[in-house]
Amino acid sequence: MKKSRAPRNLLILLAVQAACTGAARADGAGGIEEVVVSATRMDVPISALPSTFEVIDRDTLVMQAQIGGSAVDAVAALVPSFSPTRQKLSGSGETLRGRSPLYLVDGVPQSSPLRDDSRDGFTIDPFFIERVEVIFGSNAIQGIGATGGVVNYVTVPSPREGDGWGGNFLTQGSVEGSGEDDGFGYKLAGRIGRDFGVLDFTVGAAYEQRGAYYDANGLRVGHDGAQGETQDSTSNSVFGRLGVDVGDSGRLELMANHFELEGDGDYVTVAGSRADGTPTSAVRGTPEGDTPMNEVTTVSLTYTDTDLFGGRLSGQLYYNDYEGVFGGGTFANFQDASIAPVGTLFDQSANNSEKRGFKLAYDRGVESLDGFRYVLGLDGIRDETYQALVQTDRLWVPETAFESLAPFVQVHQALWDDRVNLAAGVRYEDATLEVDDYTTLASYGSQFVDGGSPHFTETLVNYGVTYAPVDGLTLYASYAEGFTMPDVGRVLRAVSVPDQDIDTFLDVSPIVTDNTEIGAEYSTGPVDLSAAYFWSQADKGQFLVLVDGVYEVQRQRTEIDGLELSARWRTPLEGLALSASYAALNGQTDADGNGKVDTDLDGSNIAPDRALLALDYAHGNWSARVQGQFYLSREFAGGDPRNDFEGYELVDAWLSYQAPFGDLTLSAQNLFDEQYISYFSDTTGPTDDLRYFAGRGRVITLGYQKKF
Repeated sequence: MKKSRAPRNLLILLAVQAACTGAARADGAGGIEEVVVSATRMDVPISALPSTFEVIDRDTLVMQAQIGGSAVDAVAALVPSFSPTRQKLSGSGETLRGRSPLYLVDGVPQSSPLRDDSRDGFTIDPFFIERVEVIFGSNAIQGIGATGGVVNYVTVPSPREGDGWGGNFLTQGSVEGSGEDDGFGYKLAGRIGRDFGVLDFTVGAAYEQRGAYYDANGLRVGHDGAQGETQDSTSNSVFGRLGVDVGDSGRLELMANHFELEGDGDYVTVAGSRADGTPTSAVRGTPEGDTPMNEVTTVSLTYTDTDLFGGRLSGQLYYNDYEGVFGGGTFANFQDASIAPVGTLFDQSANNSEKRGFKLAYDRGVESLDGFRYVLGLDGIRDETYQALVQTDRLWVPETAFESLAPFVQVHQALWDDRVNLAAGVRYEDATLEVDDYTTLASYGSQFVDGGSPHFTETLVNYGVTYAPVDGLTLYASYAEGFTMPDVGRVLRAVSVPDQDIDTFLDVSPIVTDNTEIGAEYSTGPVDLSAAYFWSQADKGQFLVLVDGVYEVQRQRTEIDGLELSARWRTPLEGLALSASYAALNGQTDADGNGKVDTDLDGSNIAPDRALLALDYAHGNWSARVQGQFYLSREFAGGDPRNDFEGYELVDAWLSYQAPFGDLTLSAQNLFDEQYISYFSDTTGPTDDLRYFAGRGRVITLGYQKKF
């Protein structure tokens, strides 16, 4: 596919700017609200921020999580520039605006960029999420990892003062296809809490059993034996929050969340055939080795003071411990003749990451400068990561530590009765990567590598402006830089040349990406409209290339641009609203290394163009939603034509009735039982018959929820 030229897209944007507004700045139901996005770390309303945001509220999240099964599915269903999910435990290839987002839980990083295994979307049960804040495009607001944007899961609060005991109970049951016995799944979740005045708390637990997935043809969806599955799995999660009021304006909160998702190991994969269109399937059996799983513990201690010397102080200490086990095999990389005959040694890997860090920010206005605010902050993190082989107790990726100290400042100036808002900021990253001496696996020649501590500094800037020439219309433009580390784990584990030294051979220069965008929002009466055009580049980007069945990293220049449109109309019929959104993305990389982009990004690196349509209805005790997702066909210039994408369309439906005894809900994912091959499977691995996965067919879910 030819890369769209910016002038053409700019003309399209200018044509719609006069009548466009930001549904991306609205809540998930589409109404415009003056909310503050905590992930921006500045106490200004969302309407004053010069970039694209989306806040998915609690009710919308509950609905989308019931339909799709996870918080990641909820984001993918509502954000057209987010990739369609793989419906697997792995989120590899799931991007926001063509780059990887940084996942957070209450601001605590869940991503592991040193050995990016793309499991960061499944670290908390959606039952414990109050809202999801999505910041579009590269930024350094939250530090390392947000080259595509930020997805911040904000957890549920304690009951409010005066409410007494409060809580919520949820139960759901789902069935796949035509009602196959092993396709049944269910979920139980509950939480309870109370505000005692100075002290408040909430605690809860969730348990979910997922059955096998079936496609629209009644065939079991194949299992990704290496990357892991959400189907045929069990997850459990416990959550707690304890809050203490300190004086008139201070508050101390302790949050803890533990999440586990583990496959049940009841099926083995049966290869499909790309040549004749037969998708990969599964039959009952016991896979060798330990079943893939995620286990994550997140703890944070946060202190806020809303009136400290006239400003707001926020400080957080956090801890995140993650282990992700992958499926195994007799892969060539794992072979070692000293352990077993070559070709017979079974092994599997587990990625481990332990993060400790702090975040400190002070936000204050200046009385002598009307409309001026500033934020001064300091972030620090130590991320220790390694990847072990479970069955033979070997290290595949050596123990690696990333340490960073980053001061930052952000300023905001409101002018002319808030019709103009100026914003600018700078963040200075001072980072070191520590790698001890290690020896690679036998398959790489058992190479001894001298350890080292390469160091880098990076200054990252952002600036932007919003302008409201008339009531209801906001124009904005911005530039922001974000960064991440290259996936050094993939590089370190694959050293096959002798006499290497970390300080001299390893390129730890960060992947610095930028995001420039212009947009407009218009809201008047029953109509909300929005448009944004963005372009982004990275001189030394991270490009995933499949080599001998394993994705490896190449540092290549990448350029991405895109157009995002959305509209919502609250019709004259009471309670009925129509909404639509659209995203068109173009991305290219420099495959031949001559400094100029020449090859389209493939399906593992960029989302397809997509249109979303939805109809919402609410009247009395009833509410309903029907939504359609239309993935448009795509060709990849310079790539294997067998990876060209044919496109597909999916329709979901949801119905709710608020009864005196609780809320009853009924949903249907893939309502019309469309047969399709998932986007990632259709656009990667043209000869891989073990990962030619169909998407799920119709899934019916009945739920009951009681708030008290």
